[in-house]
Amino acid sequence: MSYKTLLVHIDDSTRSEARTAFACDLALKYEAHLIGLYVVCQDVLRPILTGEESVDLGANEARHARQANDAQTRFTAVAQRAGCPFEWRAPSGPSVETAVLHARHADLLVLGQEDPENPATHVARHFVEDVVMSAGRPAVVLPHAGRIATFGESVLVAWDSGREAARALADAVPLLKRARFVTVVTVSKRPEDSTAEDMDVAGYLERHGVRASFASVPRQSGMGTGATLLNQLSDRHADLLVMGAYGHARARERVLGGVTHTLLETMTVPVFMSH
Repeated sequence: MSYKTLLVHIDDSTRSEARTAFACDLALKYEAHLIGLYVVCQDVLRPILTGEESVDLGANEARHARQANDAQTRFTAVAQRAGCPFEWRAPSGPSVETAVLHARHADLLVLGQEDPENPATHVARHFVEDVVMSAGRPAVVLPHAGRIATFGESVLVAWDSGREAARALADAVPLLKRARFVTVVTVSKRPEDSTAEDMDVAGYLERHGVRASFASVPRQSGMGTGATLLNQLSDRHADLLVMGAYGHARARERVLGGVTHTLLETMTVPVFMSH
């Protein structure tokens, strides 16, 4: 298994260039084709939300065309400098549904965490969550703050024996094979308990050429699993978290698991998610 088609989400924010550079680097490592997918907020009321006075539809369409052209120019410049094969897509249609449709034809997605201080990063309510949960493809979600100095050298894998965790582990194998350190962490109330399943996971990874260490971490009173994982990332100087994305649809609204929600809200390093 390898990643031969990468798709990176492009918006009008300043983070898009860094996200593109990250995706280009990843594409070169895996000799992959890179797709830049331009999807932005389709809400006609967005000018009001961002403090603009007019909602003239004609002017709004013209502005959108200019912004899309500018975004394509920036994306193309970064991709050409990197020297990776690429293509640009700026499809029309509802944001989430359009992104999901294109994402399903990629091996790996590169998305960005929404920045509450930057309206240009807002595409739709729960955009990242819905794409991850609906596309059927793994995604690397990059934090909106800070610079990514290293990626995938020291990896923390969140393991709870569930379907989503197993899916994420399998989807992340190409990344894990390149890592220097891989630690499989289970957050539990009884960290002293060790099970034969650790041996099963270790054997699975070793057959893929991945040597991993294992740790069972206590979940402290008053601290959730998500916060515990964030602490482990810091303590172990990890630069990537691999985890299953948990959630379900209820009344046409996405209901995320507590850990998934916590990590998407407060991530400090890239998070590899799969559902």
